[in-house]
Amino acid sequence: MKRKNLIKGFLYLGIVSFGVSCTNLDEEVLDGQSYISSGGATNINATAVLQSAYNGLRDFNGQGMMYALDEMSTDAMVGPTRGGDWDDNGVWRQIHTQTWAPDHNEVKGAWNSLLSNVYNCNLVIESGTATASQVLQARFLRAFYYYNVVDLFGQAPYRPAGSNLLDDPKVWSRNEATTFVISELEAIIGALPARVSGDASIVNSDAAHFLLAKLYLNKGVFDGSGTFAAADMTKVVQNVDAISGSLASSYWANFAPDNNTSNEILFSSKNIQGGDGGNMQSKWRMCNHYNQNPSGWNGFSTLAEYYNRFNTSDARAKYSSPSLIAATGNPVGFQVGQQYAPGGVTPLQDRNSHPLIFTPAITLITNGASLETAGIRGVKYIPDVANFDKPDNDLVLMRYSDALLMKVEAILRGGTGSSGTILADIAARAGVAAAPNTLDGVYAERGRELWWEGWRRNDMIRFGKFLDSRELKPYSSDAKYLLFPIPADALFNANLKQNPGY
Repeated sequence: MKRKNLIKGFLYLGIVSFGVSCTNLDEEVLDGQSYISSGGATNINATAVLQSAYNGLRDFNGQGMMYALDEMSTDAMVGPTRGGDWDDNGVWRQIHTQTWAPDHNEVKGAWNSLLSNVYNCNLVIESGTATASQVLQARFLRAFYYYNVVDLFGQAPYRPAGSNLLDDPKVWSRNEATTFVISELEAIIGALPARVSGDASIVNSDAAHFLLAKLYLNKGVFDGSGTFAAADMTKVVQNVDAISGSLASSYWANFAPDNNTSNEILFSSKNIQGGDGGNMQSKWRMCNHYNQNPSGWNGFSTLAEYYNRFNTSDARAKYSSPSLIAATGNPVGFQVGQQYAPGGVTPLQDRNSHPLIFTPAITLITNGASLETAGIRGVKYIPDVANFDKPDNDLVLMRYSDALLMKVEAILRGGTGSSGTILADIAARAGVAAAPNTLDGVYAERGRELWWEGWRRNDMIRFGKFLDSRELKPYSSDAKYLLFPIPADALFNANLKQNPGY
């Protein structure tokens, strides 16, 4: 009873409150909720809280929460149990096999992260001390976080102006939340600044056009109709056409330590070499073996059926340079076969003195001689050899090539516009033949172009592939898995209803 009464005193993170002053409230985050413990209100430091909202973008990095839900739930990534390593009560295998439940820690972590970041945005917006620019930035970030709530969970809590803070927040349906996010972006886009050359980490109009294109492209999923209205698809085309981006001459320039210089990156989370790093080290450590340089956690892999969709000449699957080999011994991208010590000459062994040869064959529970070597590893970012722990690589959140592929898809779904040479241009950079100008061709190309960038689940659902059987999931999943469950603790809000089937 004590817990239930306490929960009534919680303010759910992630509410939208229009016109309510909300200033310097001390908060304790508990299960996606925020207890308001301050008896009074004083002005918040809008600059500091806005920086916290920006720092929340780093939660899309790492190996868990939104990243795991968006990639490991698909055909692109698996987190097998390796003897005594990486079992964690089966949480990673549950994501890949689509057998999660409302008490899953990564599901709860994603819910809490997204809504706590919305809460920080609200503090800035309602502070009364923020500049007009800070409010615009916070409104965009709030829209971005809400987009992900809508995508993953299908409903979103909010608080109307003037409501009692001890009352349960109200809840938008998926369609209502989508409408809100679109209206917010369209209301602010004209006032957002152009993207700063060399720094896409600041909220900008290109990022807003990208997010609007993503919303209009997925409206047929979010509204439950399963149809793609021609008017919405034309909106996708128009928003992509409004973006002032260009393809980088090299695919891997987008993932290098100095990737901030790429005009292809539309929105990012900024890192500075030697700073706090934004946990970018996870991009090489989550897959690398303990004996590699940089050393890793020997965890996640891709699937052979996914890897085999790349042509052997596809530059997106592997990158190497003399300096990279000197420092690490191995190319980045998909690592398969014998791995080497720095210099690329001395073959490495695993901890059991077996040759460190990564193999395509993998099982959900791995034991025996292949315990540490099963599975093709993926390293999407080029390690910053000057500082593996706190690198200079910015986390890419939105890329122009993604926008271009959205445009092609939208036209194929009935939107007005011309695809021009988009597919040919993307393929030419990769050194492969252009994908067919069909929906199947676009789906396949998105899998190759955007591997491990956090969009695979969204793509698979939109193309009707997400529930299908695949290499380590030999069955079709129940339709309930198209959404994640609302975490059990969040259901103390009587206005939240568990998603169907859970």
